[in-house]
Amino acid sequence: MNKKMALVTGASDGIGLEFCKILAERGHNLILVARREQKLQDVARDLSEHYKVDCIVMTADLSEPQAAQKLFQRVKSNQLNVNFLVNNAGLLANGSFTDLDLSTQENMLMVNVLALTSLTHLFATDMASRGGGHILNLASLAAWTAIPNQNVYAASKAYVLSFSHAFADEMMVAGTGVVVTALCPGYTATKMLSNPDQGGLLKIPKAVISSPQSVAEKGINGCLAGKTTIIPGLSNQMTAYVSQLFSKMMVTRLMGKMYRKNMT
Repeated sequence: MNKKMALVTGASDGIGLEFCKILAERGHNLILVARREQKLQDVARDLSEHYKVDCIVMTADLSEPQAAQKLFQRVKSNQLNVNFLVNNAGLLANGSFTDLDLSTQENMLMVNVLALTSLTHLFATDMASRGGGHILNLASLAAWTAIPNQNVYAASKAYVLSFSHAFADEMMVAGTGVVVTALCPGYTATKMLSNPDQGGLLKIPKAVISSPQSVAEKGINGCLAGKTTIIPGLSNQMTAYVSQLFSKMMVTRLMGKMYRKNMT
């Protein structure tokens, strides 16, 4: 195996799969993490054949307690050194907070917040001991404002953004060589836009939907360039900027009206 090893969570489809393709194309061997083993095995075979890299499958349900710690232990027990971590796995639930099942929202927080934090801690410490590495955390355009009817999801992504910013500064000041980047895509053509298991579905104009390939490429390129924050797309950048110019409650009420109008 060559020296470059990347671990991608949520690697079986969507943006996660595109991360894998880009990293493989650039010579990284891969650790693919998701819940569905057969799907991961199919992805691993295709990537290995097409890009001539080594792919290791590690199934994990990151909503389970200690899942991140168990995953890290498996990586180290196989004597693998990860120098690029992509925390891509995430859950989404649409609907009123009190109408949505509590366990669904707890699982969302476990994956979006706790597992991401734990994996970042474990792998960043390991990377720093070896002189550096890259960590790309998937936040969202939703991180920039509170969103009624998508409240816990938006709050979880706001955590990812704030946490990544602060941790990036810590790593830089300490001279660890570890780069931490938050990627904040807007609406992207993945199953998150059309999965009825997530509750309500949003009607979104096709003109504002990005491709997972372009989002992944901008994320990898920005992280390797040492950027702290990446917002793919000019319209998304303008949305994030404008949302900071007005009072938080004003923006929240506007977002609430939009989501209630367009959610089925």
